[in-house]
Amino acid sequence: MAAGLRLGPVLRYVDGVAGDSATIWVETDRPCTAEVHGAAGAGGSTRTFQIAGHHYALIPVTGLTPGTTTAYEIRLDGRTVWPPADSRFPPSTIRTPSPDGEVRVAFGSCRWAAKPAKGRDPVGPDALDTLAQHLAGRLASGTTAEPDASAPERPDVLVLLGDQVYADETSAATRRWLAARRDPGDPPGSEVGEYEEYTRLYDESWGDPEVRWLLSTVPSCMIFDDHDLIDDWNTSAAWLARMRATHWWSERVLSGLMSYWVYQHLGNLSPAELDADSLYAEIRSVPDGTERLRRFAAEADADPACVRWSYRRDFGRTRLLMIDTRAARLLKEDARAMLDPAEAAWVREQALSDRGAYDHLLVGTSLPWLLPPLIHDAEAWNAALCRGERGGPDGRWARFAEDLRQRADLEHWAAFPSSFEALTRLIAEAGGGPDAPATVCVLSGDVHHAYVAEPRWPDEPGEGVTGVTGVAGVAGVEGATGPGARPEARVVQLTCSPLHNAIPLAVRLGFRFGWSRTGGRLGRALARHARVGRPLIGWRRTGGPWFGNQLMTLTLHARSARLTLTQARANGRLVTVDERRLSGS
Repeated sequence: MAAGLRLGPVLRYVDGVAGDSATIWVETDRPCTAEVHGAAGAGGSTRTFQIAGHHYALIPVTGLTPGTTTAYEIRLDGRTVWPPADSRFPPSTIRTPSPDGEVRVAFGSCRWAAKPAKGRDPVGPDALDTLAQHLAGRLASGTTAEPDASAPERPDVLVLLGDQVYADETSAATRRWLAARRDPGDPPGSEVGEYEEYTRLYDESWGDPEVRWLLSTVPSCMIFDDHDLIDDWNTSAAWLARMRATHWWSERVLSGLMSYWVYQHLGNLSPAELDADSLYAEIRSVPDGTERLRRFAAEADADPACVRWSYRRDFGRTRLLMIDTRAARLLKEDARAMLDPAEAAWVREQALSDRGAYDHLLVGTSLPWLLPPLIHDAEAWNAALCRGERGGPDGRWARFAEDLRQRADLEHWAAFPSSFEALTRLIAEAGGGPDAPATVCVLSGDVHHAYVAEPRWPDEPGEGVTGVTGVAGVAGVEGATGPGARPEARVVQLTCSPLHNAIPLAVRLGFRFGWSRTGGRLGRALARHARVGRPLIGWRRTGGPWFGNQLMTLTLHARSARLTLTQARANGRLVTVDERRLSGS
């Protein structure tokens, strides 16, 4: 029987500097040779590898030309399987950016893939579905004219900042599928528990016709957040101990890391990084790589320092630095850190190396660096109580705070105070000096609303603390040491979520209050209770909050940067709700 295409193709890496190579991920239904065939000699081929009875290939594509668009086919053992003969979408293409040209970076997070078979979607229109419909219509028209002037142009890369799948919030269809496999009354119940069940999530998410076509023609960079494994993943040492005491967690976390490596991580790497990856080489060299990948996942779960999920991508004169804020955590209460020391050193090196070679630094972190003021101070207060600031690490306040931390998801950068300070100083350093980029943009998701926030540095006139204008700044606060002089680059926190998820009224009201002056005062009162000093910097919200299924796009060229926020509407349109220039003219 001839090999068939089970999932994909997913266009992953496209060289943003030389512009001559790419990688395309596919899943097939049996072992085969997978081939990309493009015009003018562009293409490549590789044999599939096997994990848990599934067959995958990451096909290297060479022979591309910078600044061109190349249509391609997928062939399995010589037989064309993509595009489908009855496809209603334009041909899938690889567009290579010109090294010194304009780059459009679209980003967002939190996409719950399940949609009803008929009737109204209870969480509203999917932003990626809507983007796909718009782009397909535009490309099928055979013209570069925009049919809707308010909608975005085709991105050069799609940056997905976490929660690509929801292992702990499954759809009705997936729950029925799980119930046919095992007793839904046994843990983990309606959540996924093993590798085969994770593959079901990716089938549901990436098999959606519009999204499948979109991912086949727009390159993507991905990083996980908690729901890719489980809500609140690695919140604290107490959380982890509780999970490891269950009989089902070990298989859940191993399967989650294995599936992330296969479906998301491999495609983040360049062909040179893939060539140097010993695990990838070993798995491809054996008939079945399942046990080797399981050992790797077990090692990664036991020791965060033994694997690096973070990575760097360059697009012309734009640098994207994607940071793992989940698996790299250190959780001991007296030494909590968002990143282990080796990971933190690597992030610093990538942010500061070759300065002057890039005009824009994009820091991708699923969790926002700058949160609403009330939430930031509440997380700092909570972290201080958990480590025993009042009553000791085993006291009543510490027990109360740990329970609250897990119930209220208090585990962003602010909940790791030393890491928040280190990131703040790094951003200031990366944005300063004679070779400073024009912008340093922190791209985040997670919090189910969108906003723009900008820091106020200690030496900036009128500097306020955590967005509360007129309050004394960090300079002069006892025990506080600022991050240094105000950087030359414009520094912004750009937060955008969800792509497709619910936004309850309580969430809307809570975040609005969190940004308010009253919320800021309440946050400072909490911080004083736990003897928490002021943050190194202040910040203010300069855009939002916006609620809806939405996508942000940065358009970067030379030293100029423009930001657009679009929201999906039920009529199939992406409507621009905010547009602003961050730098340049």
